[in-house]
Amino acid sequence: MATATASSTSSAPKRRWGATVVGIVILLVMLFPLYWMINTALQPESGLLEVSPVPHSIDLSGFSSAISEQGGHLLTSLAVALGAVVICLAVAAPAAYGLAQFRLPGTKSIVFGTLITQMVPGIVIANALYSAYVDLGLVNSYFGLMLADASLGIPFAIVLMRSFMVAIPKEVIEAAEVDGAGKLRTFVQVVLPMSRNSLITAGLFSFLYAWSDFMFALTLNTTDDVKPVTLGIYQYIGAHVGDWGSVMAASVLSAIPAAVLLVLAQKYIAAGITGGSVK
Repeated sequence: MATATASSTSSAPKRRWGATVVGIVILLVMLFPLYWMINTALQPESGLLEVSPVPHSIDLSGFSSAISEQGGHLLTSLAVALGAVVICLAVAAPAAYGLAQFRLPGTKSIVFGTLITQMVPGIVIANALYSAYVDLGLVNSYFGLMLADASLGIPFAIVLMRSFMVAIPKEVIEAAEVDGAGKLRTFVQVVLPMSRNSLITAGLFSFLYAWSDFMFALTLNTTDDVKPVTLGIYQYIGAHVGDWGSVMAASVLSAIPAAVLLVLAQKYIAAGITGGSVK
């Protein structure tokens, strides 16, 4: 008995080490494309098949070229993504609150239908939006692209925030109403502060959806007036296919905002995703 116990105790650290090694290998495989992108960006004078696995010297000329040619597109993406976040939260937060706290008929069907919308192919939505945008005069406009990109995050935001708002004690809302607060004031001053983690999580994912959007940017813009960085890199490759260093540098620059936001908001993301199920 003692021998079996000692054997199981000694095998536990081996299993942990094995799991750690497997995890490290998987992480390295997942990070390799990112490393190769940065490595290629630091070797702008090399052809795509001539890139050294390790840069012998750091050359930032590719980044200088990318900033000068894609800097405006990065700012466009930033403006569109932030606008999409505002629209997404302005629509999704009240909708989630209504589905969570009010006894509405067909609530489960509405939530299920919201999930189903995530399965509709983007090209179908883009084609339908283009016809509507032509009639509304929203083609080649910042606001039109913000609306389209916001639609990518609204279903996810509603489902996420509803799962969190369901767990808010009704006694808290009733206490605010007893103190004289109306439903709107209760929502703004009580519910939203308590739902901070889910709001940040939903806003972050909405930003990522809008930041990485290519389909709407390509379909709803026929001029260069509104060109996000995804569309800029796509056209950039066609015009400068031999300058892969600048292309990769532009890709690295476009990945920085998303990476920074993910690092800054990681604790809110974990709390926002698990909060509704834990409480």
